[in-house]
Amino acid sequence: MALRTITLPVRGDGKGNNVLAHAVVLAKRFDAHITVLHCRARPNDMMPFGVPIPRMMRDQLMESATKLADEEEQALHTEFSALIKAMEIEERGPVSGTPSASWQEAAGRQIDVLKHHGRLADLICVAKPDRDRNLGSNTLKAALFASGRPVLMCPPREDIPLTLGQHVAIGWNGSIEAARAVALSMPLIEGADKVTILSAGEEIHGATCEDLIAYLALAGVHASLDRLEAKGSIGRALLEHTVSSGADMLIMGAYGDSHERETVFGGNTQVVVDQAMIPVILVH
Repeated sequence: MALRTITLPVRGDGKGNNVLAHAVVLAKRFDAHITVLHCRARPNDMMPFGVPIPRMMRDQLMESATKLADEEEQALHTEFSALIKAMEIEERGPVSGTPSASWQEAAGRQIDVLKHHGRLADLICVAKPDRDRNLGSNTLKAALFASGRPVLMCPPREDIPLTLGQHVAIGWNGSIEAARAVALSMPLIEGADKVTILSAGEEIHGATCEDLIAYLALAGVHASLDRLEAKGSIGRALLEHTVSSGADMLIMGAYGDSHERETVFGGNTQVVVDQAMIPVILVH
């Protein structure tokens, strides 16, 4: 298995540079192609809903919205090209065996764009949401629930990560979401130098940690087991043990309970989303 395609949706919120830096590290490591996907709002979607507007004013608003979208697209594309060059990766179409990146424009709602362009990506990279500023939550939600693909949530950082995925930790509880996370992240797991399985106790939902170790061994992956004691939040314990184990990435199933319930009541996934300062692969 290989990691060949990485999709990175951008919306002009200032978080794309950091996410691109994470994606480039993986692209260089796996000779993958990055598609930077600009989700461009359609002028009609920006019109007030249910409010009658005179034809002349509507035409003026449509023209202004189109011009604004054009300017944003041009600015983002120019910035992307400069960053790609600085990160020493070629801007071009995908070529097997060579890391590369390209810009793609897609008009429409972000969830629809990710449905169309994300479902054949080996990995989707998004920024860690900033709940205080209400930025990024919809992007993460769209990527997780509309694509069916693994999503790398990238935390904010000032420097470009030097390594990513050399030592991965897997949060395991035997659930369907955890099983999907392992299955869809096998290119990263097989490409890691070290794999650590993190478990907070008995796997009451299905396969045990020992079953997972045996499964990974068939793929030539030697994994060690770290049983953690979660005296409080399991999500927080997963993050702490990932860091203390020396892993640079956590892989886990996401939102076993509904997204709405976890957001309101603070489930394990929501704790990880809110508090992670390490890259996390989430799979629903």
